Amino acid sequence: MTEKPNFLVLMADQLMADALPFLGQWPVHAPRMAALAERGVVFANAYCPSPLCAPSRFSLLASQLPSRIGAYDNAADFAGDTPTIAHYLRAGGWHTILSGKMHFVGADQLHGFEERLTTDIYPADYGWTPDWTRPEHRPTWYHSMDSVVTAGPTVRTNQIDFDEEVVFTTRRKLFDIARDPAARPFFLVASLTHPHDPFAIHRRYWDLYEGVDIPMPRLGRADVADDPHAQRLRHVCGTDLMPVTEDQVRAARRAYFGAISFVDEQFGLILDTLEETGLASNTVVLVCGDHGEMLGERGLWYKMNFFENAARVPLLVHAPARFAPARVDAAVSTLDILPTLLDLAGLPPADAAPVDGQSLVPHLQGEQGHDEALAEYLGEGAIAPVVMIRRGDWKFIHCPADPDQLYNLAQDRDETRNLANDPAHAALVASLREEVAARWDLPTIAAQVVASQRRRHLVAQANATGTLTHWDHQVPRDASREYIRAHMDLELLEAVARFPRVRFD
Repeated sequence: MTEKPNFLVLMADQLMADALPFLGQWPVHAPRMAALAERGVVFANAYCPSPLCAPSRFSLLASQLPSRIGAYDNAADFAGDTPTIAHYLRAGGWHTILSGKMHFVGADQLHGFEERLTTDIYPADYGWTPDWTRPEHRPTWYHSMDSVVTAGPTVRTNQIDFDEEVVFTTRRKLFDIARDPAARPFFLVASLTHPHDPFAIHRRYWDLYEGVDIPMPRLGRADVADDPHAQRLRHVCGTDLMPVTEDQVRAARRAYFGAISFVDEQFGLILDTLEETGLASNTVVLVCGDHGEMLGERGLWYKMNFFENAARVPLLVHAPARFAPARVDAAVSTLDILPTLLDLAGLPPADAAPVDGQSLVPHLQGEQGHDEALAEYLGEGAIAPVVMIRRGDWKFIHCPADPDQLYNLAQDRDETRNLANDPAHAALVASLREEVAARWDLPTIAAQVVASQRRRHLVAQANATGTLTHWDHQVPRDASREYIRAHMDLELLEAVARFPRVRFD
């Protein structure tokens, strides 16, 4: 195909891979994503670069691990000189558009996107900076168990408001593109904040699961030995300060299922518009998440760790005219999205900065591709860098402050048997430790994280004194150019705005 492809990325926040019907066994109603998967290439073992919102998203866009670009946590700057997918595609002639959440922090709120159709749902400042020097401190702005305790149906939330705006602006932009005879190929990201907690959703989606046997966590807290990082996460999330009942856990999981159904329907509205505009046939659709959700497994909630529920994410590519439907079991990463899209765009490989991802095109074409995912965690609950290597059947987790973890996922998908101290695997562990030492300078990274936190705490305190100038994205709007105005030719305006055009023969 010689025509330049469009790219539509549909992104959901905190979407666990196993929750989707084509990746797990749960009774989740998501027919639109399932239909995409049926005719697409599904990556069954895709991982995020960091199990936390902002670092994962920055790394996805830049195809660089968080420590390379200073994306340590949810209040870390995303430097304006970091090349992103949007920069490369925009320089190559694509119209780059973002609608929804990307959690950019800092003064640059575009990062290569020519247009940003909404503001973000989260703040763009340093107010959410953690502090590794005070591990005993629980930030008042961080997760608590309130999301679980209050789980259930609702009429309205700010997340529902936000996601409906994202979908509306995305659909309107697709119609604008279809009506524009001079339109360039587009790279459009529509990023929803559901099914991220709090676990509250419209009753219509809650009622989809009336009478459904909601599966409870396979592993309770008492079923596994706590590792030190899990203990710290329990503290930072206040897990023991607000114990939850079985009914509350079931309600949270039901609301989470309902939120996925809401996401599926919203994606469906965008996909319907893509069809209605005639743009679908030349558009590569990519569905992904930023990280997963523990949802009570092992007594843990939210993310921030490298267990499968938190670190593994949905990833599928739907382009039936280009790629035959397939399931890929090799380990891959959302770091791989940038080199993949450049490959599909026919652009040269990224060369303005290092790239940690690898193109998925061999996998998409049914050929032998890579089998590796790397990740880092440098946020709340950590006291030193936590890194992960996923390759073949193995997952290795290393932190200088904690015992190593080694799991054979082919034999132990629930990660209940840590083989790091098993003499039978001593050679493998030694090799992986050598690889970690070669890939990461962990003492330097730790020092950089703490220094960044110290700087940001001071700047946040200073900026909050007196008049505060916000970095949050303000969507530009010129009402004089919208709808019908006296200076416009009415007949021409109506003809241009109508889609499809009416032709008089």
